[in-house]
Amino acid sequence: MRATCTIFLLLAMALSGLAQTQPAAATKDTSPHSAATLGAELATVTPGEAFTLALRIQMDPEWHCYWLNPGDAGMAASIKWQLPAGITVGELQYPAPHYIPTPPLASYGYEGEVLLLMDATVDPSLKPGATLELKGRADWLVCKEVCLPARDEIALTVRVASEAEDNLEWAPGIAKARAALPRPASEVDGLTVRAARAEKGYVLALSSADPSPWAQQEIRFFVRDQQVLTHAAPQEKRVGPGMVTLSLVESEYATQPAERLRGVLTLPESASWKPGAPVHAIAFEAPVEALGSIALPAASAGGDALSSTLLLVLASAFVGGVILNLMPCVFPVLSLKIMSFVQQAGDDRAKIRNHGFVFTFGVLASFWALSGLLLLLRAGGSQLGWGFQLQSPTFVAIIALLIFGLGLNLAGVFEVGMGLTRLGSTGAASTGYSGSFFSGVLATAVATPCTAPFMGSALGYAIAQPAATSMLVFTALGAGMATPYLVLSLYPRLLSFLPRPGAWMETLKQVLSFPLFATAIWLLWVFGLQTGVDGAAGLLLAMLLLSVAGWILGKWNPYAISTRTRVVTRALAVLALAAGLGFAWNAAQQTAPADSTGSTSPSASAWQPYSEEKLQGLLAGQRTVFVDFTAAWCLTCQVNKRTVLRREATMNAFAEKGVTLLIADWTNNDPAIAAKIESLGRSGVPVYALYKQGASQPLLLPELLTEGIVLEALADLPAKPASAQLSQREP
Repeated sequence: MRATCTIFLLLAMALSGLAQTQPAAATKDTSPHSAATLGAELATVTPGEAFTLALRIQMDPEWHCYWLNPGDAGMAASIKWQLPAGITVGELQYPAPHYIPTPPLASYGYEGEVLLLMDATVDPSLKPGATLELKGRADWLVCKEVCLPARDEIALTVRVASEAEDNLEWAPGIAKARAALPRPASEVDGLTVRAARAEKGYVLALSSADPSPWAQQEIRFFVRDQQVLTHAAPQEKRVGPGMVTLSLVESEYATQPAERLRGVLTLPESASWKPGAPVHAIAFEAPVEALGSIALPAASAGGDALSSTLLLVLASAFVGGVILNLMPCVFPVLSLKIMSFVQQAGDDRAKIRNHGFVFTFGVLASFWALSGLLLLLRAGGSQLGWGFQLQSPTFVAIIALLIFGLGLNLAGVFEVGMGLTRLGSTGAASTGYSGSFFSGVLATAVATPCTAPFMGSALGYAIAQPAATSMLVFTALGAGMATPYLVLSLYPRLLSFLPRPGAWMETLKQVLSFPLFATAIWLLWVFGLQTGVDGAAGLLLAMLLLSVAGWILGKWNPYAISTRTRVVTRALAVLALAAGLGFAWNAAQQTAPADSTGSTSPSASAWQPYSEEKLQGLLAGQRTVFVDFTAAWCLTCQVNKRTVLRREATMNAFAEKGVTLLIADWTNNDPAIAAKIESLGRSGVPVYALYKQGASQPLLLPELLTEGIVLEALADLPAKPASAQLSQREP
């Protein structure tokens, strides 16, 4: 039974992630989620004249294509021409790319629409009246959660005339695209770019008599060649007298140091390299000088802040992990460890200490596996965050059955030796170590829907960092969660404060079953919001069959019955368990109604469903907006909702200040909400964002709310007229 539960648990963790990355269905569309067209800036051309062609690639929202160097994965666009005599076409010219992070990797590319320009020249020997039929096939790669090869047959007719004539449809867009092309660095007065080797990569030095116009701006370097730099690595900037440097990390796939660095340097679109002219991107090629040939400025405040930030994040993750033990998601399972403490009180120190280390390793190994899976899925393009397993109804069903089975065992319905209850036991037998390990695994599995104080910002920072930094933060979180148990195992004299074993332990064991049943009810509620009433009924039937299997195991003690009876009863128990799992699997395939907020209270009508378009529309209309990023499986969210956000005093304060209320329900996976949460520097729920009128950034409230925190955040907002207050209450 223990092995079965363990397998179910591990499979659920894997399947819940894999469910997010199912490949797109096969399609006959040769350019899925995108389209390419060919155009020219001139409708008619003259012999010997040069003009510009453009390949326009248009993509569906959230899909992207790639730059010349696509980054860690991807493919640049290309054209295979069928050109008539009398015209030549140059190479594709790419605008500056966008940085597309998919931790721990990164890509360089474009979203929405991009125009790739080409210089074309008409042969002087052509006579007016000639017609040129340009044909070709454009190939590119378009990606979102999956990457799909795309191609389009492109064609354009160019007429030769005695006078050139503008193409009114294409000329404005081509002119804008030409202005956005990276300019040679030599065109920026006084700017020089040098490159040199460094201990772990390269250094770019940007020198100017007055670098102040761009020294305080965010600068990013897009390297032209692959396998030179680590694309996702931070580019540390240092500012010195007349100089700004960027530290670049060498690619782990580089076979030898680069002799030259070439690429594009970009500033934010609101900034410019050249005073008085909108030059957003510059292109350069610089020979790599010897190590130490460029004197680096002293580490800037930004560099010191980065180190301080990491230390603060690690401390926050550790403290959050400790507090996580007290959250309602975790405490019922950790109550099993209380039983093990009591049972170990008479054991020797070495055995208790060993169990402590094994439990700690179980927690850490689970956090490593979970974070690795999360980073891997995000590298594939999935928008996932902390607690993403609970977005899978299959995972919720399996965990609910597992927790319910543990409750039945503690309640005394059945005993299976080192079975479910012994998953949290550290008895004297050698197999007890596996019980300690898997109790750490189980504790981690049910901890994922909770975001304790200090955890939200730490996880948001971790997921946006390179893999090594992310794993370090997750390790600190796991270490914090395991610390209380580890301390008790290292200092067993603290166990002397626990009562001595006795008959009362059976009563305590039965009492501890009730928190587990409560957890199972909560998971059933989450499952019902995901799959609807029919799904919840199916899971209840699965729980009934699990109870029947447990009752059979408890009713017929294997050591007091014949072999034949033992075989029959165990076969019936297995059949009941299998039938229950079948009902649970079928229930997980159900679909819930669109409204999954789980609330029918009058105050719920004041909350409108979130969308980024609605939020931006409200902000454009100078409205103050409060967004509740929540999920049914997040107990912290539900507690905050019932004790603070839906309370009459809080709702009256929202209405008095004219605050529009939006609810972003993340119960089921929603990439748009996941992306928004990540943009706020968080990775899980709850997140509470107050967009004050005219403010450039939202005010983020703590994960654990009080009425006072919310009222204080609203205090400086002006009161709205009564008519506006009434309108705020309309759905």
